[in-house]
Amino acid sequence: MLETSARLLKLLSLLQAHREWSGPELSVRLGVSTRTIRNDIERLRSLGYPVHATPGVAGGYRLGAGAALPPLLLDDEEAVAVAVGLGRAAGGGVEGIQETSVRALAKLEQVLPSRLRRRVNALNAYTVQIPGNGPSVPPEVLTTIANAARDHEQLRFDYTGHDGETTVRNVEPHRLVHRRGRWYLVGYDVERRDWRTFRVDRVRPRTPGGPRFTPRELPENGDVAAYVEKGVNTAMWRYRGTVLLHAPAEQVTALPLGLEVEPVDAETCLLKLGGDDLNGMAVWIGFIGVDFEVLDPPELAETVLRLSERYRRAVIGR
Repeated sequence: MLETSARLLKLLSLLQAHREWSGPELSVRLGVSTRTIRNDIERLRSLGYPVHATPGVAGGYRLGAGAALPPLLLDDEEAVAVAVGLGRAAGGGVEGIQETSVRALAKLEQVLPSRLRRRVNALNAYTVQIPGNGPSVPPEVLTTIANAARDHEQLRFDYTGHDGETTVRNVEPHRLVHRRGRWYLVGYDVERRDWRTFRVDRVRPRTPGGPRFTPRELPENGDVAAYVEKGVNTAMWRYRGTVLLHAPAEQVTALPLGLEVEPVDAETCLLKLGGDDLNGMAVWIGFIGVDFEVLDPPELAETVLRLSERYRRAVIGR
């Protein structure tokens, strides 16, 4: 009986590799007859594993998706990866996932061998995660967007802008991006005929969706991460500013701040930035450590002036 159980586990592990195996291939791998393989396949089916069989010379066995979730078989590396991933997911980002992740992680750690538990504990103890403070997103919104992107179906949704105004958008979804605690949707806005980046916490999908579409080529040479970084620095925020930095573009881009600047001449460059708080923008510009001029908006220039006066008062008499 123990030998049969071990063989079933090994057979299941082979089938979970997401490929089709012929009966003779499995027979050689497991060192049993093809008749035994057929019997073992039936045992797996009785346990709830949807093993599909294709008849004929070119046929074979593969593991499909069923109506219920059967137990999964993980190797050592997969188990460690899942445990660490659940620990990170418990930090938030998706509405309601924290508690679910903790429950799943507790179940997994309960059955982990001591050698794997030590590896997981070491990774958690010596890894620092800085959680984002962005709003959480309902998981059904994320899955709706992901499914539409996968199936190349237009997505219709209500979108609330930073000014509080709600508009209806028809978008060809391209990718979901998670950045610093916030979820973003990158897609092609059909009415505006241009690519856009949307904050997913402001998206309310409508049903049904739109028609199917042929995927378009994303700007930035297809680099979705670079496109989002560029977008969130400007269009995603309540305030957008332009600052002339008195330093060469090469000097500014060498700073570990992820700045995107446009050269003006050998001694100056333009920085475009965005934010929801003018004070925060003014302080952040100061982090760059070079002289600058605020070109727009006037509100940002006034904020920088007030901040400079506050700093000056802080050192009067020193």
